[in-house]
Amino acid sequence: MIDFHTHTYFSDGVLGPSELVRRALVAGYRAIGIADHVDDSNLDFVCPRIVKVARELNDFQETLVIPGVEITHAPPGRTGDLVTRARELGAALVVVHGESPVEPVAPGTNRAAIEAGADILAHPGFITLEEAKAAAQQGVFLEITSRRGHSLTNGHVARISAEAGAALVVNTDSHAPEDLISRDSALKILMGAGMTLKEAEAVFRNNETLFQSLKEKLAQSN
Repeated sequence: MIDFHTHTYFSDGVLGPSELVRRALVAGYRAIGIADHVDDSNLDFVCPRIVKVARELNDFQETLVIPGVEITHAPPGRTGDLVTRARELGAALVVVHGESPVEPVAPGTNRAAIEAGADILAHPGFITLEEAKAAAQQGVFLEITSRRGHSLTNGHVARISAEAGAALVVNTDSHAPEDLISRDSALKILMGAGMTLKEAEAVFRNNETLFQSLKEKLAQSN
């Protein structure tokens, strides 16, 4: 399993980074992205600490830790600056919390994330075809998620992405150890969203492609 979207107690997760990564390793994860929730209030605090612990953990265990952030509930007009600042602080991966149907995310957040060039637009809810086409043009991955609530629109996201030619990745949005899943579980989630086996395998290849790109980025930064 390659999972780009998890949380620690630096936001609303229940585990510290080292324990989360250890549990992911035991669960068979090849890579795990730590993308704690940030906005203007805590980006400068959270991001450097995740970058630091990822670098240290990657010296001692096989599961690659990808340091990132999830820009969450920030006003759409601030998204671009926050994406830029996160990268300056060393985030290899920038996720933006999309317009999930179960949270009052500001309208325009999906569009702002895509225009800012985030790596992943998480749980984008009822994303429009126009937005999905823009994501395809910008190279922004859209997320299929195992997270309860956010997953309600997985089928819509899968259908719109296929029509727009946008690339999908599958993540857990884990907040606790029981949220980590196997590749087999991820396959069921993808097929439950209406995908064929061939389409689901294409999503796994997207996870692999993004993993290799981020792995190279981390190697260059060390």
